[in-house]
Amino acid sequence: MGTWGTAIKDSDAFADIYSEFFDLYNKGGQPDIISKKILDDNWEILEIEEEKNSFWFALALAQWETKSLDPKVLSIVADIITSGVDLKIWLELGASEQDIKKRKIALDKFLEKIESERSKAKPRKKAKFRIPVFANGDCLVFKLKNGNYGGAVVLATDKNPETAYNLVATTRLNQSDKPTLKNFENAEVLMCNFGQWQDRVDVAWYMPDLFYKDYADVYENIGKISVDLEYDIKNYEGKGYLFKPLYTAGWSMNDAAERQFESERTKPKPTKILTIKQLTKKEKWWKVF
Repeated sequence: MGTWGTAIKDSDAFADIYSEFFDLYNKGGQPDIISKKILDDNWEILEIEEEKNSFWFALALAQWETKSLDPKVLSIVADIITSGVDLKIWLELGASEQDIKKRKIALDKFLEKIESERSKAKPRKKAKFRIPVFANGDCLVFKLKNGNYGGAVVLATDKNPETAYNLVATTRLNQSDKPTLKNFENAEVLMCNFGQWQDRVDVAWYMPDLFYKDYADVYENIGKISVDLEYDIKNYEGKGYLFKPLYTAGWSMNDAAERQFESERTKPKPTKILTIKQLTKKEKWWKVF
């Protein structure tokens, strides 16, 4: 799991589903066909307790905005909210009393909104050409809540102007001094075993759309290291790689690092180790899976 805020839209799962819907809608897709495709292609999210509600919220909002809200989807969302099951999940995740109150207000307002009649469908946007935010090898620094610095490395760039993703590996850097390029070259990749994750390698393709609006002030590009390996955005399963990549709109590398380091205060860190050198240098190619 990535970003997790009290607003309905504040989760990676929501951002991914909502973005996928409107990517297809803006290309001329019909809402009912898009909805079926999203359900068929993203069924695994519905098996993740912490993310499945965000899936339904995103689909419901997208359908409502296109005046195609399926009564069955509305019923599912209404049940999630009125039953309190979403708030129960938040309690189990350790949310504060204040956050629970904020979440309940957000949920109630959301349900009231989608139960109302929208005057007209959201217009389709013309396709826009995107440019990747970063270049291969860029080293990104961010601050952690403990005052230390964390970091991530850009492994690849998607040249398709309709998508323009960056493949980014979060590291285990957690140090008082701002990392140097040498620190990045010698860093371990973040392995996540918090929440439902079991030794998940935190490497993901990130969309550019939300970066400048929501994340530009979080990350600082301090320079570049060499990346000798090539990664294909269409290799969804990570065949031949040392990881299976995720795909997301939210640039939540800092959040993943925070959650993992916090988890390690009460449980052991993952035993598997993967390094930035393994993901950037051709001369060495270790298998960890």
